Amino acid sequence: MISSMTGYGRAQNIIGGKDITVEIKSVNHRFFEFSAKLPRNYGYLEEKLKSFIQSNVSRGKVDVSVTIFNVSGAGSEVEMNTELAEGYIKALREFNASAGLSDDIALSNVARFPEVFNVKKAEENEDEIWNAVKEITEVAVDKFVCMRRIEGEKLKQDLETKLDFILSKVEVVEERSPQTVSAYRKRLYDKLSEILENSKFDEQRILTEAALFAEKIAVDEETVRLRSHIEQFGNILENENAVGRKLDFLVQEINREVNTIGSKAQDTVIAKTVIDMKSEIEKIREQIQNLE
Repeated sequence: MISSMTGYGRAQNIIGGKDITVEIKSVNHRFFEFSAKLPRNYGYLEEKLKSFIQSNVSRGKVDVSVTIFNVSGAGSEVEMNTELAEGYIKALREFNASAGLSDDIALSNVARFPEVFNVKKAEENEDEIWNAVKEITEVAVDKFVCMRRIEGEKLKQDLETKLDFILSKVEVVEERSPQTVSAYRKRLYDKLSEILENSKFDEQRILTEAALFAEKIAVDEETVRLRSHIEQFGNILENENAVGRKLDFLVQEINREVNTIGSKAQDTVIAKTVIDMKSEIEKIREQIQNLE
C-alpha cells in the first residue's frame, strides 16, 4: 500500500514511574532525514529512535519529540545530611544555654534549615528507559504510518483520475492523426487543381507526398509507449509500497512521449490535446513528490 510522506502520530503512557510522550511528524523530502528533540540526559535515545523509525519509513523529513517526567517523585532518593543537622542542634543548644532559654528543639524545627535534606536523582537503567520509550514509540509509529497510508490512498485515487484523463487524450490523438493526413492530401489535391485548373497532374505524386507527410507526423510509436508507461504507472500504484522514485522516472518518460507528439503535430486539435496532457502531467509530477 502506498504512503504519503506527510504524517503525524502521538502516544503517551506511564511506565516504571515515568510519564512518557512520543510525538512523530513528517513532511516531504527526497531522502530519509531524521531529527529528535529529547530531554537532557537522554541523548543516547536518538540513534535508537532513528533506527527504529527508519525500519518503518523509507523517505521523508521526520521529526520526533520525546518528553519524560518522573511521577510523584519516582526515581528520586531523599538523603539527610546528618552532620549538618547535628551542627544545627548543637548551635541551638549552645545558644539556649547562653540565653537561659528552655530546650524545645524538635525534628520539625531542624528539618526547616537549609540543606538538611538533599534530593538525589536515582541512577537510571538505560535499557529499561529505552524499552519503555520504544513501547510508546511503537504506538505512535502505528498511528503515524496509518495516517501516511490514508493520505497515500487519497493521492493514489487522484493520480488514477489524472491518468484516465491522459488516456482519454491519447485516444483523441490516435483518432485525429489519420484524419490529419487525409485532410493534408485533400488540401494538396485542391491546391494543385486550383493552380493547374483543367490540366492533368500526377495523382501518384500527391499520394507519395501524402505518404511522406504521414510518415513525418506519425505518432503511433509514441502513443504505444505512452500507453505502456501509463499502464506501468498504474501497476506500481496498485502493487508496490515505496513508489515515489519509480513514479518520478515514469512521469519523465510520459512527458517525453507527449513532447514528441507535440513536436510532430501538424493539427490544432492535436496541439491543444498535447497542451491538456502536459498540464495534467505537471499536476501528477507535483503529486508524486508527496509519495514515499
